[in-house]
Amino acid sequence: MTDGTALYVYALVRHREAAADGVTGLDGRPLRLLRAPGTEVAALVHEASPVPFQGGDEQVRRWVGQQNAAVTTVWERTGSVLPMTFNVLVADEPPSDQLPGGRSAEQRLTNWITERAGEITDRLAELAGRCELRVEITVDRTAVETPEPAARMAERQPESRSAGMRRLLAKQREQQVKNVAGQLADTLHAHMRHALLAVAEDLRDRGHARTGPDETGVLSAALLVRDEDIDTVGRLLSDLRTREPATRVRFLGPWPPYSFTDDAVSPPTA
Repeated sequence: MTDGTALYVYALVRHREAAADGVTGLDGRPLRLLRAPGTEVAALVHEASPVPFQGGDEQVRRWVGQQNAAVTTVWERTGSVLPMTFNVLVADEPPSDQLPGGRSAEQRLTNWITERAGEITDRLAELAGRCELRVEITVDRTAVETPEPAARMAERQPESRSAGMRRLLAKQREQQVKNVAGQLADTLHAHMRHALLAVAEDLRDRGHARTGPDETGVLSAALLVRDEDIDTVGRLLSDLRTREPATRVRFLGPWPPYSFTDDAVSPPTA
């Protein structure tokens, strides 16, 4: 890819001298802070071709990991960040009757930041000292306790029963376990959503939790929490595991607040 004629945008931050020093992005490209004149807002960028980065799944995962590492480093240095998604490119503006020479990518981006500086600054202030946590909770059906007597019929069935009857009883037990797990999942969803919202400042559902072949989804969410409340979320999840041994918990982060960066705060890419 030939660099030039566009800017690849990683994030918006409060300008701080040297915050991007030594930070590299995709394929080791050095990053810089582009400050919008008259504001305290800067964009974390590098020069690029206006053509999006494209590759196989493994290549894209590597690029996304590099982008996340760069954003995280600058986030830790500045205390607040509005991270962009992968492949946000601001290109040079083509010539027009009103502007025969067009505008450079840098001019387009700094003009946009200047126009939105108040909104961007307010959002950065709201996210200062906050991070994103990801929580996924499931129920392991192999660990669910089911009531007697139907739950154990298949396990205690005498060998004299026909193969067809044994299969029927096994299916009945499997369905009973699914029903019990589903009821438990519904109860836990309401309880944990309420408990997490008592700590988190915001919660965004992320669809269905990733489940294995023997798991029932409970909750998959991104949480916006204050840095000092990370341990509190961890304790809530640990208490859940103790109270309900059939639950399985995935607790990820802390990360920059990717899920809480408003779509409206996104630079012009056309």
